[in-house]
Amino acid sequence: MAKVVIVGAGPTGAALALILVQRGIDVTLVEAARNFRRTFRGEGLMPSGLDALEQMGLLGLIETVPHQALTAWEYILEGRRMFQASEPFQANTLPCTLVSQPDLLEALVKQAQQHPQFEWISGTAVKALLHKEHRINGVQLGDGRTLEADLVIGADGRNSLVRQQANLEMETLSHAIDLLWFKLADSSCLPPENIFYAIVHGCQTMGLFRSAEGSLQLAWALYDDDPTDWKQVDWPPKIAAASPPWLAQHLLQHAQEIERPLLLSVVVGRCPHWSMPGLLILGDAAHPMSPIRAQGINMALRDVIVAANHLVPILQGSVDLDRLAQALPTIQAEREPEIIEAQTLQNEELAQGDRLRHSPLLRGIVKATLPFSGPIIRASWLRRQQQLRQGVTEVRLQV
Repeated sequence: MAKVVIVGAGPTGAALALILVQRGIDVTLVEAARNFRRTFRGEGLMPSGLDALEQMGLLGLIETVPHQALTAWEYILEGRRMFQASEPFQANTLPCTLVSQPDLLEALVKQAQQHPQFEWISGTAVKALLHKEHRINGVQLGDGRTLEADLVIGADGRNSLVRQQANLEMETLSHAIDLLWFKLADSSCLPPENIFYAIVHGCQTMGLFRSAEGSLQLAWALYDDDPTDWKQVDWPPKIAAASPPWLAQHLLQHAQEIERPLLLSVVVGRCPHWSMPGLLILGDAAHPMSPIRAQGINMALRDVIVAANHLVPILQGSVDLDRLAQALPTIQAEREPEIIEAQTLQNEELAQGDRLRHSPLLRGIVKATLPFSGPIIRASWLRRQQQLRQGVTEVRLQV
């Protein structure tokens, strides 16, 4: 019987572990953290990610964890609405849904634990990879234990230790922003509808929404060309100055309740090689994404489907290690075109915003002509969202 060790219990690792054990494959899932309650985890499930969960038979899990479907996207320029687009954009598709990722991961692991083929190790990091006859054949844990495996899967995120231990180089792509993430428990300033707001004011941009658990979440863009030291800023009045009046008033009233911001250092890149004999990396470990349109979790779930299609037929029963080694690069070859295109689309989306940010003249023209320019901008924006929402390639679970 095949033995798989998956390192990292994020969306990639937890979903893939469940898919494999459901098909009778022995899996040990190793997670360094003791729980899933880290400060930041992506929440946005696009139609592509929801479709992936549905194919896995897991869409019903969303109903068991805190979640909120978006009802609309709204763009605000200098305090005035540019346009609003209602969810879902297309008939016969689910709306973008914000989900509590910690609760979703716990639900995935809980389902996997119902299978005797599953072993769950949390609170213990992987220290090193094990090698045998020019291939990876397991991992050594920080507590000294060793776990042998026919296949090790690194799903341990953008700072992947597995990737580093395997000397799989990541090519970092240029990006112009980091994000400063704010959280306020009181979201009463937001309407009952769950609207994602994108706000542009001068050279400053931010995103605002109600999280799956009901708090107000605000992401402030930190640009490379802004020399301000964010640690020295009195943030509530600064954000309020860039906000429409209804938001500014709320932020100033609750200034003392806004949680200390979290710096999300954006890393975007791709590994030229996602595998070596006995080892495969997936998700952010192989291709960290920009936060634009929450592509990280959605691409991860689509990685899981393609990986399962190739791995399950080989791992069920007696394992042919040569056949397994040949299959690993095929997974990358199938997934890489969508990853490249999604990262390109994310960069183009960022460039559109930069045009407004860098041009006071353009902002003035757009603001002065919103009754005419608003619908045109909305139509252009909707066209650009298609592939970021639905995916670039067709992904179908076949096992």
